[in-house]
Amino acid sequence: MKIIKQLFSIVLTTGMLAFSAHAAAQEAPDALVKRISQEVLDIAKADKEIQGGNQKRVLDLVETKILPYVDFQRMTALAAGRFWREATPEQQKQLTNEFRTLLVYTYSGAIAQVKDQRVDFKPLRMEPADTEVEVRSQVVGTRGGEPIQLSYRLEKLPAGWKIYDVNVLGAWLVETYKGNFAAEIGKNGFDGLIKTLVEKNKSLGERAVKPVKS
Repeated sequence: MKIIKQLFSIVLTTGMLAFSAHAAAQEAPDALVKRISQEVLDIAKADKEIQGGNQKRVLDLVETKILPYVDFQRMTALAAGRFWREATPEQQKQLTNEFRTLLVYTYSGAIAQVKDQRVDFKPLRMEPADTEVEVRSQVVGTRGGEPIQLSYRLEKLPAGWKIYDVNVLGAWLVETYKGNFAAEIGKNGFDGLIKTLVEKNKSLGERAVKPVKS
């Protein structure tokens, strides 16, 4: 499980950094992912401050390039499973916000690790009327090594395509968190899960604002 989470942390950077506010809604999901993935990879590789670990620069990149095009509410609802329907609207809102923040820190922590990777995409299997698709790819390093298999689940909304799940080496992100969420809710209830995420995000936030060592 720890290895899978580490892979998610690294690969989400090259995969989920896949959307931009100027992208056309009618653009095919795989074309959108390909185009913007390359753009963000180029930024991460070329920005010396990002490479040096400037967390504010990294967080800004995540905020502008990822967040507008991820369906965090659906992702959170899927991760919470049956407990989502039992939660109050306020609890749902709080959990969504905290899960969103957790994922932001996850992506941000991975961006500085981008060095020489590229993303190769497989042909998209999609019918014209499809509103949900899976985009498959693999992350390859120029220094060799086994490619990391990576897939995304996207949904078509009025605002365009949005991602709601990621698969690394056969493990879906939502399923990975679903087990953790269920265990925490079973011990401490829905509010206990929210509290756990608040505390974790606070710790990650304090770490992110520490000055970069020269």
